Amino acid sequence: MKIRLFAVCSLLSLSAHYAFAADSFINAPPPPAIQAASWVLMDYTTGQILTAQNEHLRRNPASLTKLMTGYVVDRAIDSGRITADDMVTVGKDAWAQGNPVFEGSSLMFLKAGERLTVHDLSRGLIIDSGNDACVALADYVAGGQPQFVALMNKYVQQLRLRDTHFETVHGLDAPGQHSSAYDLAVLSRAIIHGEPGFYHMYSERSLTWNGITQQNRNGLLWDKELNVDGLKTGHTASAGFNLIASSVDGERRLIAVVMGADSPKGREEQARKLLHWGQDNFATVQVLHKGKKIGSETIWYGDKKNVEVGTMQDVYLALPKLEIPNIKAKYVLDNPEMEAPVAANQHVGEIELFDRDKLIAHWPLVTLSAVNKGSRWSRFSDYLSHKL
Repeated sequence: MKIRLFAVCSLLSLSAHYAFAADSFINAPPPPAIQAASWVLMDYTTGQILTAQNEHLRRNPASLTKLMTGYVVDRAIDSGRITADDMVTVGKDAWAQGNPVFEGSSLMFLKAGERLTVHDLSRGLIIDSGNDACVALADYVAGGQPQFVALMNKYVQQLRLRDTHFETVHGLDAPGQHSSAYDLAVLSRAIIHGEPGFYHMYSERSLTWNGITQQNRNGLLWDKELNVDGLKTGHTASAGFNLIASSVDGERRLIAVVMGADSPKGREEQARKLLHWGQDNFATVQVLHKGKKIGSETIWYGDKKNVEVGTMQDVYLALPKLEIPNIKAKYVLDNPEMEAPVAANQHVGEIELFDRDKLIAHWPLVTLSAVNKGSRWSRFSDYLSHKL
């Protein structure tokens, strides 16, 4: 077995292929005290969980359900089944008047028979948290609420949200409906990554419709220290006060999920503490570059004397700032004496990442180019040098 050391850590870029918990590090910074039933702080670039508690506890998501509603709508737009400019006629089931389901709940204040675009309904879903907008979109996209809920749960499976099941399109209390802080962080990351033309709506602070102006309930959008551009609040008596907030600091983005806080201000304060803690204590760095040489190894009996090795993936990690100087890497060859032929991208070992003496991650080591068999004379010469 042959071991080679090499340097790691450079500035971040926006891609990620590997994730693990922050407590993998020897000197992980102590997390803040959070007053809520469950929470998660996720690094967007890597998907790493920087801190969490009860992150897989199944709870009532309340209006955080609307994140999946919006995700399904955007998938329908992406697939070409609908467009954002399609005109939708509001049905009676999306009209709050005389509808006990909507009594006391958040609304866009639609009227039966009025026509508006998918884009406008999406703004009403996100900014006003309009339950009526959810129903109107579900009717248009899927032909009804049950069919739309089936689509929501299809995407639950595709995103591998193991703690989540939906029964409604809007998040009002329903038996069997649940999600978790972890799953909602994963869903939020998918929304930010996959909906660039849609996501900006989550940062809009107000919406006026039918003469009624409503403010976005995410108070962190007005925070002067955190650059928060989404995502959503939720509340019912059984759920408590929920909030998902995403904050951008330079090229870094963090996602905080707070479920079961005790008040609207309380959920904002807990999310604020998480976001500040993540920004103050972690940096997101690139540790491996796709196709970049990290070493060169002798290869016998080939048309070349050496082969470059590296990785075929970009790898980014959120690292504790104070621990970055102690992060080291090495690679280990499966066979210290490689012989031709070898193909490009052939697995030849492992890249290992250490925090001091603790192994915290590993990835495949591959050849970056092919090496064919050498001529008879060169192979004979290698044999004499190698074997005798």
